[in-house]
Amino acid sequence: MRYVTKAKTALATGALLAVAFAVPAAGGATSSSGLTYQVSPIALPAGHTVNGFPYTPNQCIHQFGLACYTPVVLHDAYQVPWSINGSLAGSGTQVAIIDAYGSPTVQQDLNVYDTTFGLPATTVNVYYPEGQVPFNPIVRGSLQAGWAEETSLDVQTVHDLAPGATINLIIANSPSGNDINNAIAYAVSHNLGDVLSMSFGAPEAAIAGGGNNLQVQQAHAIFQQATSQGITLFASSGDSGAGNGYTSPNALYPASDPQVVATGGTDLFVSGSTSNYTWKSETVWNDANAATCPFGCTYGPFGATGGAPSSIFSAPSWQTPGMRTTSDVAFNASVYTATMIYLGFLGAANNGFYFFGGTSEAAPSWAAITADLVQASGGRWGQLAPTLYAIAANRKTYAQDFHDITVGNNAYPPSTGFSAGRGYDLPTGLGSPIVSGLLATLAPSAQLGYTAP
Repeated sequence: MRYVTKAKTALATGALLAVAFAVPAAGGATSSSGLTYQVSPIALPAGHTVNGFPYTPNQCIHQFGLACYTPVVLHDAYQVPWSINGSLAGSGTQVAIIDAYGSPTVQQDLNVYDTTFGLPATTVNVYYPEGQVPFNPIVRGSLQAGWAEETSLDVQTVHDLAPGATINLIIANSPSGNDINNAIAYAVSHNLGDVLSMSFGAPEAAIAGGGNNLQVQQAHAIFQQATSQGITLFASSGDSGAGNGYTSPNALYPASDPQVVATGGTDLFVSGSTSNYTWKSETVWNDANAATCPFGCTYGPFGATGGAPSSIFSAPSWQTPGMRTTSDVAFNASVYTATMIYLGFLGAANNGFYFFGGTSEAAPSWAAITADLVQASGGRWGQLAPTLYAIAANRKTYAQDFHDITVGNNAYPPSTGFSAGRGYDLPTGLGSPIVSGLLATLAPSAQLGYTAP
C-alpha cells in the first residue's frame, strides 16, 4: 500500500469557492452553512473464515437466513468478464475512491479478501491531501469505524469487478463538505481516476440553502471539471428509501447532481448451487416491503434504496422535463443478498467476513464496471448517463444491456415512495447491468473472457 500525504493545493482549497453557477431550482440568499456527508454501510458478522470461504449462497440462506455473494457469483450473475483482450478486466485503468478517515487495515483486508476468493493481489494507493487523521476508536458503530467499513467495502468491491484496475483511495480528514470537496478536487486535479466513486451522501432536505449552498456549488464546479476531463462519477442513491430519513421523498446528494450517475439498489436472486451462477430475478431493495423482503425477513428491515426527485437540480436533457430524478441505474444492495467483505481493524474477537449491503455497494460496483468499459473501448467516457439513457431508448439494446426491475417500491418509513415499473423508475433507474451486453454495445471489438483467474 502506497501512502501519499501532501499539503492542500490551490485547487483543493478556497479557490473553487469563486466559481459560481446557476442552479435552476434554487432561490434565496447564498448559504455557507456546513454540509456533512454520511455513510451507512449495513453489515452483519459472518464468522472468522480467513482461509477459504466455504459457503454457497444457498448454504448461507439455510444457515444464516441471508445469501452470501462472492466475486464469482457477482461476475456470473451480471455477466462481468474476468478478462478483456487477454488482460485482467480493468487493466490499464484507474478507479478513484473518495472516503473520510480511511481504514488502518485497508491493504491487509484486501489481501485476505484476495487470498480467500482467489483474486490476483494488488496494491492500493492511498492519498491524504490534508494529512492523515489518527484512527480511533476501533469500535463498530463509531463514526470512524463506519467510514472504515465503507472504505473496505469500496476497495474490495472495485477489485472484485475490475481486478486489473489501479485503485487510488483519496481520504478526506473528515466527512464535512469542505474536506470531502478537497479530496475530490485533489483526485480530479491529479487525474487519479478514469472513474470516481462516492459512496456517501446528504439528504437534500438537510442542505441549508439547497442549491445556494456554497459547498454544493463548489462540488458542482469540481464535478463539471471532472467530466470535462473524461472522468465518470458515481454516487449512492441512499439506504433509507425515497425519504432518506425524512417524511417526504427527497433525493440524496451528490447523487442528485446531473454530472453524477446515481446508483440505486436491488435484491438480486441467482440460480446455481456451486458454480455457473445465473441471474434469476431482481426486485427493488426494500426490507420494509413484506412482499419483497427476502428469505422470511429474518432480521427485520435494514433499509431500502433511495430514489426521488431533486429539489435542487432541474432535469438534464436525457431525463423527462421537470426536476432531476434519482436513481439512474441499480445494482445488488441488500444485506439479505449480501456481498462478503473482510474487516480486520475491529480486534481479534471481531475481525472476519461480514454480510454487507447498501447502495454504497452499488456505486463502486458501477465504477468498476465502467473501468472495464474504459479498458474495452480504449478511452474515457466522462458523463456516462446520456449514453446509458440512449441505450435504454432503443428497445433492442435495452433488453440486451439492462435487467429491467419492475417489482417493488422504495416507500420506507417515515416517507412514501415510488414503485418500480417497465423502463425507467426512480428506485432502480434504468435497471441493473448486463455487462456483457453493455460492452458488446459500447465496445463491440473487445474480446471478453469469463474464466476466473
